[in-house]
Amino acid sequence: MARTKNAKRRPALRIVSLSPSCTSILCAIGAERNLAGVTKWCKDVAPVKRLPAFGDCWRLESLEQIARLRPTLIVGSVPFHPETVAKILTLPTQFLALNPRSLADIYSDIETLARLTNRAANGRKLIADMKERFSRIRRASPKKSQPIRVYAEAWPNPRISSPPWVSELIALCGAAMVPAPGARVSDEDVAAASPDVIVLAWAATGTRANARKTLANPTWQSLPAVRNRRVFIIRDELLNTPGPTLMDGAGEISHIINGTSGDSA
Repeated sequence: MARTKNAKRRPALRIVSLSPSCTSILCAIGAERNLAGVTKWCKDVAPVKRLPAFGDCWRLESLEQIARLRPTLIVGSVPFHPETVAKILTLPTQFLALNPRSLADIYSDIETLARLTNRAANGRKLIADMKERFSRIRRASPKKSQPIRVYAEAWPNPRISSPPWVSELIALCGAAMVPAPGARVSDEDVAAASPDVIVLAWAATGTRANARKTLANPTWQSLPAVRNRRVFIIRDELLNTPGPTLMDGAGEISHIINGTSGDSA
């Protein structure tokens, strides 16, 4: 049926992204024109410097600024602060809260955002590209009878191990993450796991993690990673942003563990 002159048009989708991962996904699938605002961290993972920027789902700097953008959808991802979410829910708009834990969850989030922005085909292509890159890394990783033990750290105080999807990336490289991923751990927990390699990707620090402090930890002096000075820093956006940046993060891990980025077939 033809649209009449008086028929109401569906309002254009205006998204405020309170998560760098959501922003990176939206830009990767060609939905950047739907973005009305982002977080101050998003410029590190996506070409959004021209957009208004503010806080995130943990610390929201200006609810009024978001309201003035008149978003039709606000998207966010972990970590969530209850008070921040409560404020967001006072706005007359929809709120989509994502909580990925695995690569499968991330693929599902990509599909969701792609459907919402009418870019389902682009979403499928992004997922296929990520899977292919990860497959190349897996094929390039030598099989070992005893996998290299890797401790990946997302935050030093309190000490928190990297998210579960990082454990999957490490496994792609023929290694094993120790101790449990995405958990608060103690110096003693890490010492008992005896990692061969330590990877530091501290949230919201870029490459400013302190390897010297790690090497000087008195509880860790007997660890193979410390004895052999196998402590590495990876830019936190490459491991802590559950989206397309993980392809480069996996390449960095592969280079550290196997001396290859997995770029070749």
